[in-house]
Amino acid sequence: MCGLMGFISTRGTAADRVDDVAAGMPACRHRGPDEPGTWHDSHVVFGFNRLSIIDIEHSHQPLRWGPPEAPDRYAMVFNGEIYNYLELRAELSKDFGAEFATEGDGEAIVAGFHYRGADWVGKLRGMFAFLIWDTVDEVLFGARDPFGIKPLYTATTDDGIGFASEAKSLRSLTGTAAVDPTALQHYLVLQYVPEPESMDAGVRRIESGTHFTVSDGRLRTERYFRPKFAGVPVTSDGDRRDLYQRIAEVLDDSVAKHMRADVTVGSFLSGGIDSTAIAALAKRYNPKLLTFTTGFEREGYSEIDVAAESAAAIGVEHIVRPVTEQEFTDAVPLIVWYLDDPVADPALVPLYFVANEARKHVKVVLSGEGADELFGGYNIYREPSSLRRITGLPTGLRKGLAAVGKALPQGFRGKDLLRRGSLDLEQRYYGNARIFREEQLTGLLHSYSPGVSFRDITDPVYADSVGTDPVSRMQHVDLFTWLRGDILVKADKMTMANSLELRVPFLDKDVFDVARTVPESEKVTPKTTKLALRKAMELIVPPHVLNRRKLGFPVPIRHFLRGDSYAWARDIILAAQTDEYLDATEALRLLDAHRAGEADYSRQVWTVLVFMLWHGIFVTGAITPEVPLPTYPVRL
Repeated sequence: MCGLMGFISTRGTAADRVDDVAAGMPACRHRGPDEPGTWHDSHVVFGFNRLSIIDIEHSHQPLRWGPPEAPDRYAMVFNGEIYNYLELRAELSKDFGAEFATEGDGEAIVAGFHYRGADWVGKLRGMFAFLIWDTVDEVLFGARDPFGIKPLYTATTDDGIGFASEAKSLRSLTGTAAVDPTALQHYLVLQYVPEPESMDAGVRRIESGTHFTVSDGRLRTERYFRPKFAGVPVTSDGDRRDLYQRIAEVLDDSVAKHMRADVTVGSFLSGGIDSTAIAALAKRYNPKLLTFTTGFEREGYSEIDVAAESAAAIGVEHIVRPVTEQEFTDAVPLIVWYLDDPVADPALVPLYFVANEARKHVKVVLSGEGADELFGGYNIYREPSSLRRITGLPTGLRKGLAAVGKALPQGFRGKDLLRRGSLDLEQRYYGNARIFREEQLTGLLHSYSPGVSFRDITDPVYADSVGTDPVSRMQHVDLFTWLRGDILVKADKMTMANSLELRVPFLDKDVFDVARTVPESEKVTPKTTKLALRKAMELIVPPHVLNRRKLGFPVPIRHFLRGDSYAWARDIILAAQTDEYLDATEALRLLDAHRAGEADYSRQVWTVLVFMLWHGIFVTGAITPEVPLPTYPVRL
């Protein structure tokens, strides 16, 4: 688990960029405070900051490996963990006589690539972003994990192509950030910047589930992971029992492999079924498991009590980190610096604090991200069923009902139901976060373009799920938008900010292979979500958790922005130098209307504030957060 950087020269003058790569590496020092390293030849420069988790005494990077006839043929930098590395190393030794100089997982990647080629990436069970330079063929090969757990940014310069775990690092090659207006418009609608975009016009992202090559100065990408939900109907109690058993077994196996480490592994625990299931399974492999949670001292915005109850029920030690409103607002600029791209999810802040607390005790934590996307956990997934009486009507009748709904006064019960029922799935669903409707942006966003739409992002994703049921199609969209744009960015950035490795056992390719077969009837019902997962966990998760309403790490920003944090937010808007993009008068109107209680505009205001902070940090330089140096011990 580390921070990497690489540059491949198109002129054979990589040595001229060594200092620039060295200058970019401190920006991701928090990702790997244990051991820095660099390597270069005339074509490539690699930089690396290591967080030592497996084979601590060895597995130094940049890693050199090669077959006996060319022992230093490859150089590699690798961010992540391969959980089935022991099995892969054994396979390579048996089939090809592969030899290894370390006990780590990195050699399993590069040796497999040498013997099996690009297809080897599909066998990797883990989270990863890596670059491999072949000194013989003079080709750079790289990949990101299937779900996008680990980030990888890229930028093109006049003399080559750069890659890094953090966009901040690349600016030693590209210069100051510049706003991409299309990315900004998408961000205001979705609350995150969708891949492969970045808010910085000079930086892009390698997409999840793709591998790539760079040769002759050209970057070529190819998707190797093409997920598809294809529910297998269950027609008997025996079918159901078999499904639940397969889910329980594959999740237990995933947790067991995610516990592989030469350091202590803990677990986040929010009190719901996802994190509780992971913690309960992890305790099988570490009876002294430590769990961690956070919350606010406001009713309805804390799972501290229920998480403690869950911890007691499964028999693990529990550590709590509450967050105050003052701590919350004070930390936001620093958190935006860590993010690289703005993400307007307030849950980032408590996650940052609980990760900071966890790092005092462990070096690795498990968490429950991905369960909702794989097993149907969001309440919005019930919508196809609730709208069926409208969506099943002839088109003319649906349009008539839409007209009726439009004529109803604002706030009238059923108005939005009629509006949404008149729309096709592709028109109405574009992920879990919907901040501004596109028609609401005209008064706020000076660079608004009617030619830019969320459908530019979602239509290609929907095209890959034609023929499946509506819930499966919504899950498919969330895999490529919400999950990798918000959930995993939040998880990676906030834990890595604290030099803490976060592992997500639900987002495992073997778990997905089972989850994709769950039929719609075993995902959502009128009374519950994630039905099959809940049934599978009945013998693992305490009964009081199985059907608890999902909270996660809720944040009371609507209360904050009506109270003590109002002045803080107003000062940000007044100081922002973003008039080229945003209308400050409209932003202040939203803030004041929210404070007056006219409507809940807290999420819209928060989205604007996060962008303004991002702009002040990375574009104008007017905001300079005090970034702490990693001070953690080398080993835990």
